Amino acid sequence: MKNGLLAILILASISLMCSCNNKAPDISQKTSTIADPLSSWNEGASKTSIIDFVTKTTKEGSADFIPVADRIACFDNDGCLWSEQPLYFQLAFAIDRVKAMAPEHPEWKTKQPFKALLEGDMKTVMAGGEHALLEIVMTTHAGMNVDEFSKLVKDWMATATHPKTGKHYNEMIYQPMVELLHYLRDNGYKTFIVSGGGVDFMRAWTEEAYGIPSDQVIGSSQKVKYEVINGKGELIKLPELNFIDDKEGKPVGIHQYIGKRPVFTAGNSDGDYAMLQYTTTGSGPRFGIIVHHTDSTREVAYDRTSSIGRLDKGLDDGVANKWLIVDMMKDWKVVYPQ
Repeated sequence: MKNGLLAILILASISLMCSCNNKAPDISQKTSTIADPLSSWNEGASKTSIIDFVTKTTKEGSADFIPVADRIACFDNDGCLWSEQPLYFQLAFAIDRVKAMAPEHPEWKTKQPFKALLEGDMKTVMAGGEHALLEIVMTTHAGMNVDEFSKLVKDWMATATHPKTGKHYNEMIYQPMVELLHYLRDNGYKTFIVSGGGVDFMRAWTEEAYGIPSDQVIGSSQKVKYEVINGKGELIKLPELNFIDDKEGKPVGIHQYIGKRPVFTAGNSDGDYAMLQYTTTGSGPRFGIIVHHTDSTREVAYDRTSSIGRLDKGLDDGVANKWLIVDMMKDWKVVYPQ
């Protein structure tokens, strides 16, 4: 989630791998021995540059060696690790929540933007701008404890399907990027998600999908309050924003929650520009990736004019900034897990 629409919508969303024994540092410094750790990537400059970077930064004695403690890799989620068209998937979740909650809210039959949403009039919903989207997300993500919200997300993931592919949303993760996450972790890197999406929404499923546990997920958040209910301490989600993890907010979130500048970062839109810039302007070896959506057959081709995941400035400046621009159509053998 990255443009203004996404920032509000999910920002409003309110919603390791290294072993701990004494041998871990020695093991993690060794390059993976898997014959082809990026088997879903086509042979070419993109795949080679990734492997070269990981190899030189994990080989002891290399001038570019990076200690295990500093091997921090950050990834955007929407459009970088899974699809995001035609709507951010968390917005799809919020829309389904409105429909499910409608019987308890007869006033929605005449109140916008809920009236239009229930009538399937997305044009009117979107015409309401950020305020309308904010109201939808806030209304559907608040008033419950965090465990209840997590269960709602998991149940939705198990049943809801994408309108074009028919796949469950958590099946629309990018196989090449999942391989990249595993490859980095096999070589002592710690992988984080840094997304404009709701942190509670993502934490419900990211470990199963990507191998990234909840404490390594940074996202937009809403406020919560602590209450004791029936003798049990609970965190209740409130309809108030806490933090927007988008655009310039991403480096801020990295600092606040990780405390170190990453050395490896991947994104796909101008919403990730600041995070990529923050990463690659640091000292020492650095690597930045932009996933360019060029494949209209296996996924969706979009960039400069898209209202979802717009990529404009990143395309203009990517080469000069020495960021790897991954061509989805040319660089990936497959898009989704087979």
